[in-house]
Amino acid sequence: MTSAAEQRAPAKGRAAAPSTNGARRAPVPGPPVWPGASTPLGARFRVGPDGVAGTNFALWAAGAQAVRLCLFDADGRETRVPLTELTHEIWHGFVPGVLPGQRYGYRVDGRWDPWTGARWNPAKLLLDPYARAVDGEFTLPAEVYGHVRDWPEQHVADTVRDERDSAPHVPKGVVVHDDDDWSDDRRPKTPWADSVIYELHVRGFTRLHPGVPEQLRGTYAGLAHPAAVEHLVRLGVTAVELLPVHQFAHEDHLLRRGLSDYWGYNSVGYFAPHAAYAASGTAGQQVGEFKRMVRALHAAGIEVILDVVYNHTAEAGELGPTLSLKGIDNRAYYRLQDDARRYADYTGCGNTLHVVRPQVLRLITDSLRYWVTEMGVDGFRFDLAAALARSMHDVDMLSPFLAVIAQDPVLRRVKLIAEPWDVGSGGYQVGAFPPLWAEWNDRYRDTVRDFWRHALPDVREMGYRLSGSSDLYAWGGRRPYSSVNFVTAHDGFTLRDLVSYERKHNEANGEDNRDGTDDNRSWNCGAEGETADADVRALRRRQLRNLLTTLLLSTGVPMLVAGDEFGRTQGGNNNAYCQDNATGWLDWSLLEEPGWRDLLSLTSRLIALRHRHPVLRRRAFFSGRAQAADGLRDLAWFTARGAEMTEGDWYAPAATLGMYLSGRDIPGRDERGAQVVDDSFLAVLHAGAEPTGFVLPGPPWAERYEMVVDTSREDQSAAPGTAYPAGTELTVPGRAALLLRVPRGPGAG
Repeated sequence: MTSAAEQRAPAKGRAAAPSTNGARRAPVPGPPVWPGASTPLGARFRVGPDGVAGTNFALWAAGAQAVRLCLFDADGRETRVPLTELTHEIWHGFVPGVLPGQRYGYRVDGRWDPWTGARWNPAKLLLDPYARAVDGEFTLPAEVYGHVRDWPEQHVADTVRDERDSAPHVPKGVVVHDDDDWSDDRRPKTPWADSVIYELHVRGFTRLHPGVPEQLRGTYAGLAHPAAVEHLVRLGVTAVELLPVHQFAHEDHLLRRGLSDYWGYNSVGYFAPHAAYAASGTAGQQVGEFKRMVRALHAAGIEVILDVVYNHTAEAGELGPTLSLKGIDNRAYYRLQDDARRYADYTGCGNTLHVVRPQVLRLITDSLRYWVTEMGVDGFRFDLAAALARSMHDVDMLSPFLAVIAQDPVLRRVKLIAEPWDVGSGGYQVGAFPPLWAEWNDRYRDTVRDFWRHALPDVREMGYRLSGSSDLYAWGGRRPYSSVNFVTAHDGFTLRDLVSYERKHNEANGEDNRDGTDDNRSWNCGAEGETADADVRALRRRQLRNLLTTLLLSTGVPMLVAGDEFGRTQGGNNNAYCQDNATGWLDWSLLEEPGWRDLLSLTSRLIALRHRHPVLRRRAFFSGRAQAADGLRDLAWFTARGAEMTEGDWYAPAATLGMYLSGRDIPGRDERGAQVVDDSFLAVLHAGAEPTGFVLPGPPWAERYEMVVDTSREDQSAAPGTAYPAGTELTVPGRAALLLRVPRGPGAG
């Protein structure tokens, strides 16, 4: 057995950095600590023995040799309290007199042996993985690294332990009192098929909003403000999908360039709402502010879905900082390579959480349940979900993570969305997740982009994407709403930039335009970037109408990105993850321009149309078979000649596609058991540059049609209501989409 001094010595003869601890004020003696309980994990304020109020602290640290709780007063003075009770690998104790608002962290002692993955360093103050609130920001100076970051020999720098105290330089956890039972809240519980998702950034959505008081802009309270909620209600979306709101840290390479992590895909606290988004304070007030935001959105009928990042953390790889899990038990929390100094990186972010391990799985599921039961959220979108579905190495749809989610009585009831890929071998898993899950469908994104830039060799792929992607999801009980359809997301061009740029323009990111994808599938309509050419500008606005109309008429769950409905631009930056400025924020002044107000009106009208008509929100896949003697089918496809498409038509080059949706043959019943019936619709999509004729199909499909949407028109108010008898050959303008309604009634289809 080695001595404590030997255990703290650097491994393999490497020298440790000089300690600076002696230059700082020594910690004061700690208060008495009672045994407390090993569950629940984290810091939980409660009444202890003899009615004494205090906080129970519990930290899982299986390989540690000692754990010290560190309490900080308002002046930053540190009090260290040894936790001596150890139950099932959990160090715990109850500290009388510790009340909500108390700032704290941990120092965890153990071996320093990076060659075996052991990276304990008691000089580093660690954030409690279960902290409900975090006070302060991670600025990542050299002191917060467990190794000597600036060691001259960088190839071995991670093996040299840094003895400097990190406490003055890192945020602290905050004790929070949870006493909210949510009895006054009513969750919208929107069915999947009826959902319209709106992806937004808490800070960026209101940072420039003129209707939100300045002191609330960019915060949870700002998003809860009536001016912000009113826009969501007017638009008609049923759920907001928030970019990460878990406490996150900024990457060192961004801080060195004077930038920051704007999107927040760099989590470090899975229970804490990101403190910088709080207007009310960071000593626990952020928790209540987040809850009030959720309540306000629920009251407006809007669900809250969180984009969560459980695949990796902000501690990066072996050269990354020591902030929390790395210093608690590096070998248990992270996937390591055979060379245990190195991390297995399936995420492209330096590390991957080892979800197969029970304690890591517990951390994730405890966090998910907390956000549902105590913070009120309605679902989650999982960043790089394939990394979570890996067993030992390969993606496995019977993995522990997916199995636990499927049987959990809380989590199986909320909305679960997978980003169904990671960067590792075999990581692309679109269409492969089990029935409980919906998925971001990038096949939909790519196909719709390619169709409207007239880059598809034929229309086969477009037919699948418009009708719910049955080729991907019609198995194992999955439904059309398993496909979350999107044309744009936070990652990539905005919708306006998609029709304005053919090349990324990411110079402001400081990476010589190397970052961001080169596979944009965009078309600039004849000029790169902003232009005064009226014809190009008009064509771009038409393409925006085409893309939005296609998205909102497709079977599946549509997802919009905040600002796309009124022409938001990032100036061609397709990777604005570090642009916490006007590039990343929504520019609400665009709504002062009639053209962008018209686009918002069209988007709202299309969403309202979707809400009114169940034929656009199908809960089952189309059969394509005749359901009655007249030969009418629930789904039919037509060429420009008005004839049903043959097998050969699907393989022939074409720029025009007609899709007929029958409202007479909608499977399922309403809440009272009655058969669901609706109007029928004919959508005509024409991606060619020149006008084309399109013959409106006759009986049994319809005897007459009414125009609902014509994207060739700037003024959409002139289009609705115009009637056409079956057999009419319409002239479809170049690059336009038409939607025609077939009213219910005898012979109407």
